[in-house]
Amino acid sequence: MADFNNPGGIAAQFPLEQWFYEMPPCTRYWTTGVLLTSLLVQCHVISPFNMFYSLNAIFNKGQYWRLISSYFYFGPLGVDLLFHVFFLQRYARLLEEASGRSPARFSWLLVFCGVSLSCLAPMLHIFFLGTALSSVLVYIWSRRNPDAMLSFLGLLTFRAPWLPWVLMGFSFVMHGIVPKDEICGVIVGHVWYYFNDIYPPVHGGSRPLDPPQFWIRLWENAPVEERVETDDARQEFAVPPVADLPADGAL
Repeated sequence: MADFNNPGGIAAQFPLEQWFYEMPPCTRYWTTGVLLTSLLVQCHVISPFNMFYSLNAIFNKGQYWRLISSYFYFGPLGVDLLFHVFFLQRYARLLEEASGRSPARFSWLLVFCGVSLSCLAPMLHIFFLGTALSSVLVYIWSRRNPDAMLSFLGLLTFRAPWLPWVLMGFSFVMHGIVPKDEICGVIVGHVWYYFNDIYPPVHGGSRPLDPPQFWIRLWENAPVEERVETDDARQEFAVPPVADLPADGAL
């Protein structure tokens, strides 16, 4: 019988539960929201037509939830959803764990990318933005781990920077359409990567996309002034060491 007073005993009995609670908070909530949304759609509790991104519905009809809901629907329950959830939780988790114990920096990354994607989506006629945001995270991780070797479906082995392009090619083969959402994600991801990893070393350490202090105070219990934040900790989020991440992975 599992020892419910001992978390280790529960983890030994329920590995799926252990995997779930080992995810950092932002990744865990997003993954849970994605799965619950698809389940509710499958059960006809909610409709995708009430969730897609529409400026007209948001600002003219006051349906402000669409600003968020469009990031949580990846499609109906099925293999395609599992494929998306795998990449979402894997690379969101790696980036969030590299950002440190506080979710402030990773959540700011999500906010910046979400706002950027919301601005680009109407021009590209993208209605569900979850895949685009997931592509942002995949791109950032792949650029920060250029020497990592990956295997796609056991058929193709390549270095990490090729991962976003391999996924685009796979999406094009499977669906027969240009993956505008993934291209949009790569564009936004490169903007974030440039201003966090390339720009600071050549501009005296200036980091224009760092979270403002009010955002850090919002996520952390203690005031910013009372916390000790070293340059090494800031650099960990900017360029997480490859040694802390998987040297290779099977996709």
